Amino acid sequence: MSTLAPTARIVPAAERDLRNRTSLAQTLSHTLTMAYRGLVKIWRTPEQLIDVTVQPIIFTLMFAYIFGGAIAGDVQDYLPQLIPGIVVQTVITTSVVTGTQLREDMDKGVFNRFRSLPIARIAPLSGALLADTVRYAIATTLTFAMGYAMGYHPAGGLGSVVLAGVLVIACSWAISWIFAFFGVVARTASSVQGISMLVLFPLTFLSNAYVPVDTLPTALRVFATINPISHLVSAIRELANSATFGGDAWLSLLGAAVVVAVFAPLTVRAYMRKA
Repeated sequence: MSTLAPTARIVPAAERDLRNRTSLAQTLSHTLTMAYRGLVKIWRTPEQLIDVTVQPIIFTLMFAYIFGGAIAGDVQDYLPQLIPGIVVQTVITTSVVTGTQLREDMDKGVFNRFRSLPIARIAPLSGALLADTVRYAIATTLTFAMGYAMGYHPAGGLGSVVLAGVLVIACSWAISWIFAFFGVVARTASSVQGISMLVLFPLTFLSNAYVPVDTLPTALRVFATINPISHLVSAIRELANSATFGGDAWLSLLGAAVVVAVFAPLTVRAYMRKA
């Protein structure tokens, strides 16, 4: 006598929502677990760190020895201006990886598997954003270390350099919400990278990161003056070179808060619709 195999029960949407309802403490715990997953991925595939290890070294050497003599007279005088600019550009560019990896995980069905687990629905997204702060810290540390090896000794002291690093990491984390939004709504990881670079290149190069703003043509000078990247670069320079937490630093923090206030809800809403 044959028996019928038990069929899987279809879980109603209301019941799934009830299962996914977690407390704040549980959500934080799940986020940390997902962040740990992101760090394990980096540990097992260290080539993911090429953009935060090799790129800062290449950019620092290239820009220092190509533009140093023309802009500042020699390399040593150019380093106090260059290193903060390299730090900002490298870390901000690294935040693009957040969106591309998010899109790749969604394309591979990883997030679909997470949906079947009794975890906070937001944890895979928030965990990925948290894990990427480690990448920002590596890029910041290596860039300052490379500058020090080339003879750059920040007058602000170690404490101010650390504070400058924290500031650029915090602002980059805020900007990563923009690229996370692209990662959720875009169709492919390559499109996320293409859109992100299209946004970043004008912002990073049409700024005060590498050349004095007053040497630019009028239209570009106006753009570079109001460019938020210029304010962040100026804030890092003031902290590293003179231990000053000035107006540019406060503007950078305000801009980061506005970005998070706008893009975090948009990203979470778009993510929840797909998760």
